[in-house]
Amino acid sequence: MSLIALGTIALDNIKTVSGLKKNLLGGSAAHFSMSSSLFTDVHIVSVIGQDFPAKHKKFLEDKGVNLESVIENPGPSFAWTGEYRKGDYNNAITLKTELGVLLDYQPFVSEAQKNISHVFLANFDPQIQMAFLKQMKNPQFVGLDTMNLWIQHQKKTVLKLMKKIHLFVLNDGEACALTGETNLIKAAKKLRRMGPAYVVIKKGEHGVLFYSDDFMFSYSAYPVEKVVDPTGAGDTFAGGLMGYLSKASKVNETTMRKAVIYATTLASFNVEAFGMSKTSGLTMVTVNERRKHYLRFISPK
Repeated sequence: MSLIALGTIALDNIKTVSGLKKNLLGGSAAHFSMSSSLFTDVHIVSVIGQDFPAKHKKFLEDKGVNLESVIENPGPSFAWTGEYRKGDYNNAITLKTELGVLLDYQPFVSEAQKNISHVFLANFDPQIQMAFLKQMKNPQFVGLDTMNLWIQHQKKTVLKLMKKIHLFVLNDGEACALTGETNLIKAAKKLRRMGPAYVVIKKGEHGVLFYSDDFMFSYSAYPVEKVVDPTGAGDTFAGGLMGYLSKASKVNETTMRKAVIYATTLASFNVEAFGMSKTSGLTMVTVNERRKHYLRFISPK
């Protein structure tokens, strides 16, 4: 089955202890597509500006990502400048954000794409997420991501979206902010009562917690020796998760565990290099090799 995702396509300027990189291809939808495209056909819904480098667009097209519903509007592309300080890769320091064409963006979805069964709402303004979701005709499985900014300023819309989705992917800080709980299991249960059947709480270097009414599990993160740039790791995780689920014949504990394991494995590649330089060249052979190492790490036998 195909998978369609709404999200940002950005130009990133990133500084870490490993160096400084400018005008990298970034954004939630772009990172999402790198991992999800390993499992299925991926369609992106987004917007770029007139200054968006042709090489970045060609890069996505060469990866097989469908850009039919990526529109180009007058004005500058969305750009983010951030820094990660030594010893703290869990928290990015935003130095500059240029919204550019995001300011007046309304999502466009082609008629053929409106029938795609698996849908993901990558990190974006929740009002834009809602406008996009309303254009989809009969989605069978919908996933959602968000961030603290939207929880703080557009909580009502986030709560409305949660009643329309099946899978909610968010980090531990966002889960606590949205529920008012400090215990993640209590937070997961409360999030489930808010709508989504499946809740995935990312804990950064400490792994992931999964919760549903029927089963719950937790895995540690893959042990990465050297983190270079964690930007987009969460989106890469979500892409692996949704990519695997989109090709699964049904969603149950077995498929969900496999999906989370693949997602965790793929996110570990993302942090080992700037931007998409590591994830863009992945093959399933390479991914499955690391997946085997990860399985031995979390369940030695």
